Order: sequence, then C-alpha cells, then structure tokens
Amino acid sequence: MKHGRSAGRTGGPILVLGAVLLSASPTVRLSAQTDSVRALALRIAQTRPDSGRAIMRRLLARLSPQDSLYPGALFTAARIATDAVAAATNLQRVVVEYGRSVWADSALVLLTQLYFAQGDPAATVQAAERLRRDYPDTPLKPRADFWGARAYFDLKDDAHGCALIQEALAWAGSDVEFRNQVTFYAPRCAALTPTPISAAAAPGADSQPKTASGAGGYAVQVLAVKGAAQVDEMLTRLKVMGFAARVVRDTSGLFKVRVGRYATRDQAQQAQRRLKTRLGGQPFVVEEP
Repeated sequence: MKHGRSAGRTGGPILVLGAVLLSASPTVRLSAQTDSVRALALRIAQTRPDSGRAIMRRLLARLSPQDSLYPGALFTAARIATDAVAAATNLQRVVVEYGRSVWADSALVLLTQLYFAQGDPAATVQAAERLRRDYPDTPLKPRADFWGARAYFDLKDDAHGCALIQEALAWAGSDVEFRNQVTFYAPRCAALTPTPISAAAAPGADSQPKTASGAGGYAVQVLAVKGAAQVDEMLTRLKVMGFAARVVRDTSGLFKVRVGRYATRDQAQQAQRRLKTRLGGQPFVVEEP
C-alpha cells in the first residue's frame, strides 16, 4: 500500500531529525523530511500514542492545506487518531479534498475497515464501491473487495458479496495471508452464481438508469460549497435516504454534490422531484459531458 513508502525512510538519528523539522521554518517542506517525520510519528505511536499524535499535529500546523504533502500527513494522522470519529474525519478529508492524490485510494480502504469495525455494513459497501468506481486500476482494490464482500454478507446479499470475493481472489497476488483470508469465504459462494461485478450497486441505492460510458447524460446537483465538512454531512444524509451521491470539484474550487447519472433529462427530473421532497433545498438538473 502507498502508506508503506514512509516505513523505509527512518534511518539515522530520526529523533533528532524529527525535532529539527518540527522546530524549523514552515517553508522547510522537503518530501523526504516530511516522510521521515510521518514514519517517526507512526513508530512512536506504537508505544506512546499521544506523543505520535502531537508530532502529527505539529506537522499539519506547519504544512499548508494546499501543499502536496498535506494529504499524506492527514492520512498518517488518521492512522494514529485517538478515536474512530477523528480517524474517519481525516480519511474523509483525504478522499473528498484530495481525491487525485496518491493517498485517496488508501484512505478509502481504511474507511472500509473502519466502517466494518463500527458495524456499519452499508457505509462499508459504499466506500468499497466508490474505490472500485473511482480508482479501478489501484492495486488496493482486492482489499476493498474483501471488506465490501464481508459487508454484503452481513447484509444478506451473498450474490454481490461473492462477486467481490471472486474478484479479490483473482487479484490477491502473492500475499499468502491475504489470499487465505479471502479463501475462507469462498465456500459459501460455491452454490451461487455471483452477480456480475459491473452490476454491483450499494444496498439501498436509489434506482438510477446509467448512461453508456462516455455518452454524456444528466445528474441532479444538491450542493455546491467550499467546505469538506458540509460535503461529508450531505453525503451521509443522502446515503441514509438511499441516494448514491458523488463529489465533483470544478476549477473554482467548489465541491459539488451530485446524484445519479441519468440517460435522459426526464429521468433526472424525476429524481430531482424526489430529492426536493425528501431533502428540501433547490436541487437542479445538470448536463454532464
């Protein structure tokens, strides 16, 4: 996984290096130094979690949110967070605010594990399916498949669960331990014909006819803001209501929450009416390329 890159950069007097960087000017943001401080925080957190968190708080205070190193620091802070809420908040920020960074797919995998541990299979499935949809070429997809499959099984949806188990096995690679974990669930799929992967959809998702790939279509926009907190709140509300939503960021920096990919304007307008009734506000139909 990507976050493993920092583990090998801890050589030398790392405690001195960490102290130097954390006391240095905010303009000192070399990637190697930042990675070493992140590795230091992870190492210290194993025995002194409060000290590890303090290191990450100082590093985040030194970095600008516009810095390319910021999402990696957020990801590390999430890994050693004091509780699940703090961890989820940082991971969601990585996914929403830095969706094009090298940390976004790793953050989604950790979210699948976190949601599953919290007993929220619907959120687990949503995170797993989002990774599969937004990052189809990531080598982390088998991990998300595994947690998504377990969540589908908890939701009594063995067909979709088995489809993900099948995909996870196909891409498990040479990791024997992970392959054994996936194989443990394979027998329950022996008598089933798994639902094709392309047909898998998060449970409770609003019925949304999809457009052909690259064919354009319509969506319903329900929010356009600059703050990630408002975005997370709206995504959660929509999930609870059964709508599958996504975030689009335009050149102005706004986060736009949209629902659906509809083939026709009439289908989008039907969804718009449902959203206005259940959500309020002024949702409107947008045409997408």
